[in-house]
Amino acid sequence: MRALIAVSCAALTAAALAVAPSAFAADAITAQYRTSATGATTDQAEPWFKLVNSGTTTVPLSDVKIRYYFRGETPDVGYRFACSWAVRGCGNVIGTFGTLTGGTADRYLEVGFTAGAGTLAPGSDSGDLQLRFWRTNWGPITQSDDYSFRGDSTYSPWSKVTVHRGSALLWGTPPGGSPPTTTTTTSNPPNPNGPALFDDFSYTSSSDSRIGQRGWTVRSGGGGPGVPGAEWDPSRVTFPTVDGSKVMRLDSWNNGSAAKQTEMYHQRKFFEGTYAARVKFSDAPVFGPDGDHVVQTFFTITPLNAPMDPNYGEIDFEYLPNGGWGEPGNIMFETTWETYQADPWVADNIHNEQRISYAGWHDLVFQVGGGRVKYYIDGVLVADHGDRYYPETPMSINFNLWFISGGLQGSSTERAYQQEVDYVYFAKDRVLSPAQVRTAVQNYRASGVEHVDNV
Repeated sequence: MRALIAVSCAALTAAALAVAPSAFAADAITAQYRTSATGATTDQAEPWFKLVNSGTTTVPLSDVKIRYYFRGETPDVGYRFACSWAVRGCGNVIGTFGTLTGGTADRYLEVGFTAGAGTLAPGSDSGDLQLRFWRTNWGPITQSDDYSFRGDSTYSPWSKVTVHRGSALLWGTPPGGSPPTTTTTTSNPPNPNGPALFDDFSYTSSSDSRIGQRGWTVRSGGGGPGVPGAEWDPSRVTFPTVDGSKVMRLDSWNNGSAAKQTEMYHQRKFFEGTYAARVKFSDAPVFGPDGDHVVQTFFTITPLNAPMDPNYGEIDFEYLPNGGWGEPGNIMFETTWETYQADPWVADNIHNEQRISYAGWHDLVFQVGGGRVKYYIDGVLVADHGDRYYPETPMSINFNLWFISGGLQGSSTERAYQQEVDYVYFAKDRVLSPAQVRTAVQNYRASGVEHVDNV
């Protein structure tokens, strides 16, 4: 396959109008293309790229430009660009727009890279570049007349996308017409007015009427998971000010036999998009003896309607500071569920784990899109799941703090553990990087917004 790509690349480059200077004679980079928006019209175009180095030299990606050619819409209101996800990091991807005249396209998106994107060695590829652009008025885009558009959802080489190093054309056939103008309209963050949930947890108590009005439930009564007979106690869900900011605090208690656990969850309406929360985990109780197998969480879930229900879904961050489930100490799990049955126990899931302490504040993000569920802790990708584990149905957003059945240490002395949540955020149908999430939250707070929900 690599030899075939190299031959195709050489043939197309020879046929192109631009000729590479001798300094770049050994360079050969193929543009593979797919799209996640395959319709003839769309509200945002989604060209995804993968660059493959089929040459013999290592190329700095900061030297490389990709051009995707299209025909502008009427009226001309301008375009905005966003990187949804990139293996090399969206912070290292730059998108600009330019114009052409006299050919089969009058616009192009030019994608470049910062030095932080690294290099492309012979035989390697750049990994996914999941990109998108839209009109500034969010009007419809007709893709069927766009030179570079092809409605394929799997990657393959595409010669109507061009790759350049400096003034050298390395791959593809431009649409003709006059030389491009200087690019204009720099890259922009995703549409801030897209459907989203943001909550800063600025409530007075668990009985604050705004909690229910905004779709939240503070759990009460009994039921699993946790210690048999445990009570879910709303009074132990509080909203103190910590370091100058309101937080939601879950405070769960036990005395070695009885237990009071805590949970707050949102209504079930969330599916594809980006989920985020800033969570403070604890390794030790706030009072009393340590050692209980306690679970501190941020997760989404679809109810199980029957054993092995194929429409069940669950996406978990679960931190066990004292271990449990056969683990002896600190462990964080990222688990994506297909389904399960309770009796006899059968679990159909996939997970990753980190056996380190996560005491303190951490930024948790998981992305659900394109058939993948990707988990980030403090901006670092820690798990990538998909295939049959990808969720099928809308889920609720949940936080809870509970004790594993059989995991209480023997003392009858009272003790309590705490977990705090600074904010929760969900961007519907948008795969945002952790940096983009951080910017969105900062913008809400800078504007004095404590809550929004238009999902």
